[in-house]
Amino acid sequence: MINKKQSLTLVSAVALSLSMSGCSVFDWLIYKPDIPQGNYMETQQVEKLRIDMTKEQTEYILGRPVLRDSFSDDTWYYVYHFKSGRDASIIHKELIIHFTGDKISSVTGDYDLNSDFNTPLELSTLPTVNEPDLTPLLPETRPDSKPLVEEKRPTLTNQPEKSNDPDNR
Repeated sequence: MINKKQSLTLVSAVALSLSMSGCSVFDWLIYKPDIPQGNYMETQQVEKLRIDMTKEQTEYILGRPVLRDSFSDDTWYYVYHFKSGRDASIIHKELIIHFTGDKISSVTGDYDLNSDFNTPLELSTLPTVNEPDLTPLLPETRPDSKPLVEEKRPTLTNQPEKSNDPDNR
């Protein structure tokens, strides 16, 4: 049989082990915020990059880089780090842009570039859109010249006529 001293030791050992595990037992009850850091970039932004773009154009599209090479200003680093508070998963993406002079020479990283990346900006074309026909379609030129909507006018019955004569009301 277990005496009083042994049972007290057993209870204190269980209490100590539960207190040591502390928050890990109730971890799902504690709110932990998501932690985004760096430059978040959409794929559409990266697809706008073209070879021979200037630094100003690149900064206009992507924003300021997280890190510029301290020895030469010809390499820009765009880094995005996201840690989920719920499941502690981590997303890490990088985009490294190399410049020759003042123009983009190459781009490497975790983002897919547009197929037109190697076409300089001056030689690329904007996507075409079907231009609308701006001439109005008059009723006489429509194939069916009847009105599109028929109005139904209500008829008033058994209503006394109003007159403008102040004596006759």
